[in-house]
Amino acid sequence: MSTPFPRPSTPPLLASGQSSPIPPNEHGLGWPAKSTVSRLNATAEERAEREKKIAGAVRTILECIGEDPDREGLQRTPERYAQAVMWMTKGYEERLSDVLNNAIFAEDHDEMVLVRDIDISSLCEHHLVPFTGKIAIAYIPGQNQLVLGLSKLARIAETFSRRLQVQERLTKQIAIAVQEAINPRGVAVVMEATHLCMTMRGVQKPGSITVTSCMLGCFRTQQKTREEFLTLVKGR
Repeated sequence: MSTPFPRPSTPPLLASGQSSPIPPNEHGLGWPAKSTVSRLNATAEERAEREKKIAGAVRTILECIGEDPDREGLQRTPERYAQAVMWMTKGYEERLSDVLNNAIFAEDHDEMVLVRDIDISSLCEHHLVPFTGKIAIAYIPGQNQLVLGLSKLARIAETFSRRLQVQERLTKQIAIAVQEAINPRGVAVVMEATHLCMTMRGVQKPGSITVTSCMLGCFRTQQKTREEFLTLVKGR
C-alpha cells in the first residue's frame, strides 16, 4: 500500500526547529480517490450541483423500492440525505496536515503512548450502510522523540472513518498515517466494530463483532511489546 505522504526533498520544520517527518503531498490528502481532489476544490455552485445530483438519485431509489417521493414524509428526504451523506463522507475533504495542525512535539519520552475507546462511525463501501465501533491507537516514540497531541490520534481516526471504507483498510490507514506523521519505533491499531450489513441483512447476526489490527515496527517484531499493548487495550 502506498503511503499517504510522498516525501519531499525538504520536510517542513516543527516549532522546535526540528525537521518534521510529515511531508504533505501536493494536496495534503491521504490516499485520495479518483474524484477527491475535484470535491476538495469545488466551488459553492459545484457543491450545490453535487447535492442536487445525489438528491435526484435518492428520489429514483425511493420510486424503485415502491415509495411515493412526493408524499409528505418523503418530500425533503432526497435533499436531507444528500446533505447527510456529504457530511458523513467529509473525510475526503480533510487534509491530514490540517488535521495534525503542527501538534507534533519533541518530548523526552520513549514509552508507549496509547489512546483507546475512540468511537468511530463509517460507511461500508460494499452496501453503503454504517458500521460503528471503537479503536485503540498506540505508538512508541522513535529516536527523534516526537509525540503527537493526544487528540490528533482521534482526529486521524475520524478523518479516515468519514470515507467509504472497509474495516481492514481503515485500520491500516490509521496506523500508516501515524507512522508517517512522527516516524515512531512502532504503531499499533486495533478496531472492534459492528456492521449493519451483517446484523440487518445477509446472515442477520446481531451482536457479532469484527476485530481487525495493524502492527507496525516494534509492535510487529517484538512479541513482548505487542502483548503489553493488547493487555492494556483489554484492561477496561
